[in-house]
Amino acid sequence: MKKLFGSFAGALGVLIVAVFSGCFFTVKETEHVIITRFGDIVGEPISSPGLRFKMPFIDTVNRLEKRLLNWDGSPITIPTKDKAYISVDTFARWRITDPKQFFIRFRDLRSAESRLEDILGSETRNAIARNELIEIVRTDKNRSPVVDETLKGAASGSDVGTTKIGTLPAIRVGRAKIEEEIKSAAAPKLKDPGIELLDVRFKRINYEDEVLERVYQRMTSERLQIAQRFRSEGGAEAARINGNRERDLNEIESTAYKQVQELRGAADAEASRIYADAYGSNAAAPEFYEFLKSLETFRTIVGKDTTLLLSTDSDIFRLLKDTSRRSPVAPSPLLLAPPPPSAVVPAPAAVVPVPAAQGAP
Repeated sequence: MKKLFGSFAGALGVLIVAVFSGCFFTVKETEHVIITRFGDIVGEPISSPGLRFKMPFIDTVNRLEKRLLNWDGSPITIPTKDKAYISVDTFARWRITDPKQFFIRFRDLRSAESRLEDILGSETRNAIARNELIEIVRTDKNRSPVVDETLKGAASGSDVGTTKIGTLPAIRVGRAKIEEEIKSAAAPKLKDPGIELLDVRFKRINYEDEVLERVYQRMTSERLQIAQRFRSEGGAEAARINGNRERDLNEIESTAYKQVQELRGAADAEASRIYADAYGSNAAAPEFYEFLKSLETFRTIVGKDTTLLLSTDSDIFRLLKDTSRRSPVAPSPLLLAPPPPSAVVPAPAAVVPVPAAQGAP
């Protein structure tokens, strides 16, 4: 009997502990609590922290997150307005503002995230399709790029003459504005089920293979144009330097030639003056001067095996004749011949085999 009473008392104690433990629950600062009884909501959601009471065994505690929640969408391929296919990966921040309505519509976070996927994905497609690629890539239209001073004025891409390297193309809205448009369009659709959409952002925008190839081609074209511009500037600078060098060289040569001619003229004038002074000092000096000049001429025109056609009254003929008379070797007889019809000479011409003169080269 005592054993039976002890077992009954123990079971009763366990039952009392279980009942009392099922009657109380705690609410944390970071959560909403909704009590359901056989699937129906009982009372209002509990959002303030503390110890709460519920009916044991028939009431169920449903906890919902009060803090900001993260939604990370899957990458989707979307065509832009200019028919460029890009892969867009978005994320959002949201929170539960009406726990009761949220619980009625979704019951749990998984269902809510699926709904976010549908709404945000649809609005993202619409926003991307309404704008060109440059609008999605650029942050906003007020952005000012850092420009390399050496690249100013260089043409970029296929729009040669219009688009410049370091100058961003003009846009209407920009990526920040497009993100705001997505948020503004999706927020009203999520407000009814008790969700507040706080922010939407593009996490990653990747080009498709076709677009990526075009981007690489444009980058290559820009680099080639920059290189060509530097080569052109280098060629122009080289031409300028060579032109200056040629000008300076011509100037130096002209100055040197001028100085040479001046010195030569001064020397000739001085030599003429000396000659005049020397030859004017004696009555026989002019004749002697004429004789020296004749010798110089003779030394210049007469060489080994030289044949001359001279008139008999020329000074050179007389000089050769006088030289032959004074030579220890008898000269060859004169070969007289009539002058050519075109020649006008005052006396018959003679072909004289001339021996090498003394001092001749």
